[in-house]
Amino acid sequence: MADPVFLFMVKPKQKRRIQGFALDDQPREKLIREGRRSLSDAELIAILIGSGSEGESVVALSRRILADYNHSLSDLGRASLDELKKFHGIGDAKAVTITAALEIGRRRKEEPDQKKPVITCAKDAFEIMHPVLSDLNHEEFWILMLDAANGVIGKAMISKGGRAGTIADPKIIFKTALERNAAYIILFHNHPSGSLNPSDEDIRITRKLTEAGKTLDLFVLDHLIVAGGSYVSLADEALI
Repeated sequence: MADPVFLFMVKPKQKRRIQGFALDDQPREKLIREGRRSLSDAELIAILIGSGSEGESVVALSRRILADYNHSLSDLGRASLDELKKFHGIGDAKAVTITAALEIGRRRKEEPDQKKPVITCAKDAFEIMHPVLSDLNHEEFWILMLDAANGVIGKAMISKGGRAGTIADPKIIFKTALERNAAYIILFHNHPSGSLNPSDEDIRITRKLTEAGKTLDLFVLDHLIVAGGSYVSLADEALI
């Protein structure tokens, strides 16, 4: 009788978490999931450092460094490279990264606040977009994005067309504005022909976008048609 054959089931190796630490010790993933303001000072420093050492997670290392500087980013910002390198797990590259990041923060605080332009009427909006649209020989569709106080937070081109028209895709318009956390938007396009008369399609798409914006709490305030150095506001003309 042949010897019995014994079969052994080998369990597949389980994937280790990054660096073998728990999810709570993965600040990069936490920032992606929950946003930058959800991270503690130690977790932000941990992202700069990138990795811990054997037996100590990157977050634990960051906490240890902060504790040595009274949990103060200002105190840490005054540390020399040699002082930072005294911590086990911190070499030249990590010490330089920490120092550079804190210096950026210091310089940011020194910059004067740049006041956002505030839109109070159609002319204010035209003054901002006039240099962009006035001399084109083709049509472009743009949006001006505002915060809740009507301050300008950005502008974006939605489409570029020919002399006779361009596309105003609602999906692109609202996606762009939502990504910037806009509260209001103002629509713009130019007429290379020089005519300021809004077409039936101009009026239709404006009303369509205005209604769509209401469902998103992202309100369309106006639609300006630019031709050369002049403009017409569909809101002022009561066409919205």
